[in-house]
Amino acid sequence: MNSWVGLGIIAAIIGLFVMLYNRLVALRQTRENAFSDIDVQLKQRFNLVPQLVETVKGYASHEKSVFENVTNARAQVGAAKGATGERVAAEGVLGGALMSLLAVAEDYPDLKADQNFQKLMDELSDIENKIAAARRFFNNATAEYNTSTQQFPAVLVANMFGFGKEEFFELDEAEAVAVQKAPEVKF
Repeated sequence: MNSWVGLGIIAAIIGLFVMLYNRLVALRQTRENAFSDIDVQLKQRFNLVPQLVETVKGYASHEKSVFENVTNARAQVGAAKGATGERVAAEGVLGGALMSLLAVAEDYPDLKADQNFQKLMDELSDIENKIAAARRFFNNATAEYNTSTQQFPAVLVANMFGFGKEEFFELDEAEAVAVQKAPEVKF
């Protein structure tokens, strides 16, 4: 009789560990899937940047440093891979460079009236909204994952199998300032 109780307790403990392990795996997969959603939008933005730069260049050819910054930032994004801090930082630099490019565009009324520029701006705005939504979902998945890896008894399983704390996808300072700045409306 005692051996059955002992076996039952051991089976319950093993079952708990299996359940916790599977939950941590599922949360990690959800986080990775959420980053893939961000990645799709970032690639669309990445591909849109050269078109936007070329359109603005036609009107503001003397703004060479802005174009170089955007091109260099885009190259950094191309070199960074995965959901790493390096990739997140590179995307932040590209976002800041795009904000500079858009600030230059504000100085050229003819450019703002150009249909190609307007179409590109609409696409960029749509992509940025999708990136923001995907970032929120990713950060939510990351928070849930991080919380689960730190709660008892899951922390025991997490430590045994190498489930560690993951980074959030944060805005860099230039993007945060640009997002917080109220848009200027002119009539």
